[in-house]
Amino acid sequence: MQSADIQVDVIIPTQTKYLDLIGSIGERIGRELDHYSGDRDALAYQLNLVLTEATTNAIKHSNYKGPKDCVRITIHIQEDELDIKVFDHGQGFDIESVPIPDFDNPKENGMGIYFIKTLMDSVTYTRMEEVNVLEIKKSLR
Repeated sequence: MQSADIQVDVIIPTQTKYLDLIGSIGERIGRELDHYSGDRDALAYQLNLVLTEATTNAIKHSNYKGPKDCVRITIHIQEDELDIKVFDHGQGFDIESVPIPDFDNPKENGMGIYFIKTLMDSVTYTRMEEVNVLEIKKSLR
């Protein structure tokens, strides 16, 4: 993949059957970033996990209004940074109040935000009018 700016924009219904598709897109991007000097296989794994977790949260916490409700994911690939935004219509949450998981007593829920924060360089969650935006950035240097 060349180093020119690329924008990937995906809109999916709020159905978990599309999670594999979203994860696969991230994995493919990670493997194709020719200008990335780090381990591209590791980056591919991380992007698959991060996109799957972020989309799962958006689907799970969205205000489900029926099969026409959707989640939008944008991935902006620049020379030195990857910027992922996941848009949902849920009630939102305070990302800073999400507790660190108890690894001695792991639960099925609550790991996604931790993994996203751990694997990526910057994670913010903001409310814009009637849409929540989870913005995830990863340096490609």
